[in-house]
Amino acid sequence: MRIDVHTHLVPYGWPDLAAECGGTGWPWLRVDSERAAMIMVGSAEFRPVGPSCWDAPTRLADMTADGVDVQVISPTPVFFSYDRPAGQAVKVARIFNDLTLKLAAEGEDRFVPFCQVPLQDPDAACAELDRCLANGHVGVEIGNHVGDRDLDDPGTVTFLQHCASVGAPVFVHPWDMPDGPRLDRWMARWLTGMPAETHLSVLAMILGGVFDVVPPSLRICFAHGGGSFAFWLGRAENAWHRRGDAVRGRSAHPPSHYVDRFSVDSVVFDPAALRLLVDTLGEDRVMAGSDYPYPLGERPVGAVVDAADFLTDAQRAKLLGANALRFLGR
Repeated sequence: MRIDVHTHLVPYGWPDLAAECGGTGWPWLRVDSERAAMIMVGSAEFRPVGPSCWDAPTRLADMTADGVDVQVISPTPVFFSYDRPAGQAVKVARIFNDLTLKLAAEGEDRFVPFCQVPLQDPDAACAELDRCLANGHVGVEIGNHVGDRDLDDPGTVTFLQHCASVGAPVFVHPWDMPDGPRLDRWMARWLTGMPAETHLSVLAMILGGVFDVVPPSLRICFAHGGGSFAFWLGRAENAWHRRGDAVRGRSAHPPSHYVDRFSVDSVVFDPAALRLLVDTLGEDRVMAGSDYPYPLGERPVGAVVDAADFLTDAQRAKLLGANALRFLGR
């Protein structure tokens, strides 16, 4: 079985968010044709999208072509709305979560829907997660920070503890990367900002002591191979031991102690990078993902796993499906 744990959707239209949620400057969809649209944020073009974002038959055909049996479908992070008042974020989460279930219902049992939550308000986030789980969602995608608060923020820790208690898998995706003249060319925000953001958030969970207070039952996966964490684990380990006064934070153990507490996807595109992930985190902690349907994603899905000649057949089966089944609680 081949399972893709990292895909996104964009509905083909949604209500006027200013009218439904209040506020201004919301994302909206400029529909250019039946097969082409543009996500707009205010008057600015954000991202072109096509039917692979919203059309179940298109997605299913692509899955079949790639040999993918199941897709986890998650929100596109531009809709998270963490920078808005919680009441507005609750309303927009409900709108997009319900639209996600409509797409999932057309997926011939091959789509696994993940919801979004108003993470800036832990109580509201827990309530929306519970509503979504009751309605058919399987897990939740969250951004890697809320403003200047990272994943070790007490409110986010409360939400993660709730996810552990109800058995909801969590997929962490970077969003809202830094910008500026040095990052606004060559897609540098995506090429350097996303890996750095994800690395920082893994460190926040380790050095912020999150894994010491959240039970091991929490199933959490970081996108894009966990960013640059695997490559720089040795640096963090050295700093923890040699500059513990500044580095250890609230962690009870050195960083290497926690590598079996989280998973990552395989969107690293190179077998050498995949080998580092498997060597660092273990063969049970890497799952096939693609970032479908966006152009920086991997097609065909699982190509880097298929090309990795260092994997045994049993290891490859874990990365392509078995690990995801465990992550999804199946």
